[in-house]
Amino acid sequence: MFVLGLQGSPRKKGNTRYLLSELMNALEKRGAETHVVDADKADVKPCKEYIVCEKKGFCPIDDEMEEIYGLLRRADLVVLASPVFFYNVTAQLKSLIDRSQTLWARRYRLDLTDPGAKTRKGFMLALGATKGKNLFEGMHLTARYFFDAVAAQYEGALTYWQIEKPGDMEKYPTVLDEVEDAVEGLMRPFQNRKRVLFACRENACRSQMAGAFARSLAGEKFDVQIGGSEPAEKINKVMVDAMQEKKIDMGFITPRSIDAAVEKTTPEIIVTMGCGENACPHVPGAKRLDWNLEDPAGKDMDFMRKVRDDIEKRVTALIASES
Repeated sequence: MFVLGLQGSPRKKGNTRYLLSELMNALEKRGAETHVVDADKADVKPCKEYIVCEKKGFCPIDDEMEEIYGLLRRADLVVLASPVFFYNVTAQLKSLIDRSQTLWARRYRLDLTDPGAKTRKGFMLALGATKGKNLFEGMHLTARYFFDAVAAQYEGALTYWQIEKPGDMEKYPTVLDEVEDAVEGLMRPFQNRKRVLFACRENACRSQMAGAFARSLAGEKFDVQIGGSEPAEKINKVMVDAMQEKKIDMGFITPRSIDAAVEKTTPEIIVTMGCGENACPHVPGAKRLDWNLEDPAGKDMDFMRKVRDDIEKRVTALIASES
């Protein structure tokens, strides 16, 4: 399980940072892999409303959002964390949220399905200095529409009033219990999934397709990891186009190594498809399947379609056999 935190506070040791840190620590103790993007430090420029994303599915602004899109796509759980600034999140975090229009456009304009959409969850952490009844209404609306854009179901929030001075959140008498309760609920849908690793050589075609089909068809049953023994710099463009024919969105994916894929997760099932005899991982006790699939790298679309369809059938059979 991969959890992405989006930190909106510009304070180095602020109350928001403390709250997000406690939540992430609690998730890690239960086996989750976590990563935090600090919106104040990230190179994320405001949306310029170029409309390119709605026509072509990408944003022409050159900054770190390309990497953040990829992290959002990997995530099983996305956590927004921000203090209240004029009834909404901070400007730094709002820029990142506004730029998620690219993912919204791919979903609603280009009719593409994010492989993780079936199971991804969203959660918000928010705090404010006043005690107004409507203090968090604007943030709830922003979070709801942001999570919809990134294909995540909004699971709720922890919100705290009258938090202003340094250390106020640490002194809050029930915060740690509330964090534990929230984490228990957020982890529940993911706890009984089987950990499956799909491995090939470049992690640019075969394992990417297998992982996408597995997440799309059985994300509630499989915790999917993918990796390559010799990861390429980019995923295969022909593969992206072939999967798009199936309405599956492979945008913003970056190949990973097998070592990175298993660094925080020990697979229970390993599916190999040409990662090299000495490079395929060996995990004691893990079930291993070797799919004899020819590498489609450098081949034409017709060949890629055949491999794609073969992988889809194999993944469907794997899901049935493990149900």
